[in-house]
Amino acid sequence: MASQSPPETAQDDPRGDEEQDRSALTRYQPPSLAESMHASLPRWSGAAAAGLGLLVAAAVVAVTDLHVAVAVVAGAVVGIAAFVVASRAVEGERAATDRFVTALVTVAFVVAVLPLVSVVWTTVSRGLPRLDAAYLTQSMYGIIGEGGGAYHAIMGTLIVTGIATLISVPIGTMTAIYLVEYGGDNRLSKVVTFLVDVMTGIPSIVAGLFSLALFTLVFGPGLRLGIMGSIALSVLMIPIVVRAVEEMLRIVPARLRESSYALGVPKWRTIVKVVLPTAASGIASGVVLAVARVAGETAPLLVTVGIASSTNLNPFENRMAVLPVFAYYQIKFPGIPPQAFIDRAWTGALLLIILVMTLNVAARVLARALAPKTR
Repeated sequence: MASQSPPETAQDDPRGDEEQDRSALTRYQPPSLAESMHASLPRWSGAAAAGLGLLVAAAVVAVTDLHVAVAVVAGAVVGIAAFVVASRAVEGERAATDRFVTALVTVAFVVAVLPLVSVVWTTVSRGLPRLDAAYLTQSMYGIIGEGGGAYHAIMGTLIVTGIATLISVPIGTMTAIYLVEYGGDNRLSKVVTFLVDVMTGIPSIVAGLFSLALFTLVFGPGLRLGIMGSIALSVLMIPIVVRAVEEMLRIVPARLRESSYALGVPKWRTIVKVVLPTAASGIASGVVLAVARVAGETAPLLVTVGIASSTNLNPFENRMAVLPVFAYYQIKFPGIPPQAFIDRAWTGALLLIILVMTLNVAARVLARALAPKTR
């Protein structure tokens, strides 16, 4: 009797399985989400909404007497509302919510950047015409009206800030090393940390008054010196250096220290040869940023270094001119013709912006150049 062969089973088609899975996934999803997978606004919709907002703002300004800022706010509200409504109609509620939050974040970014752009544009447009060779190489000695320059103030700024850096960097670095490597959680470390936090938030004029009071007690009243300004700036700079160096030292891996200790290297040599070189990039960038932070201070220098019209390169004798105070006096007490004084003030402000931006770029370059090389 012949044996019957088992019935042949049909092989499943992989393409058919994938299509069934895809159809099942779409079938069991909420309708709004399923629709959102296939429908979306075009890429130019955001730009169209922004354009609509600008048109509304321009119309409000042209028709009414409202302030430009109020018109811009009204245009932003209309543009965002139109954008969200269109997204809700095409993409669904979830995508509309995402679009709304994205629009709010974008508007917040623009609001934050606009004042910076306005300040930079105003300073550059008003200060650039007077930024010439005479301004950089001449002082105000014997100048009554037009002409002259800020050479004496530029040199004074470099000298005062340089001395403040020489004072602050060693003190701040040593303090940070103590807090991270030696202090631990003892009482002195807690006190030092508290004082650093307090000094970080003090008004800059307090630092100037401290330096003025110190030199008045020692040398008598009426004294104005460049070193007084350096002491005032160092009071502001030390806590910034401490915080920057402390954070960099804390991120050095503990295994590097332990490896050095295992080889019998003493702690002080481990700090000098292992810890500090590893954190050198962050320390250098932090120090440069601290210099940029105090380079444009005006209040402490108003009461310490005073103002001078001639070049004085000795910080321990007589008054000195610095760029912030020079710009302040040029704009506060203009002579005749006043426009010449105002132009010199704007150019001084432009030089300060250039100095701070240069220091920030230098901090990034140093951080990249001194970063540990890894393969």
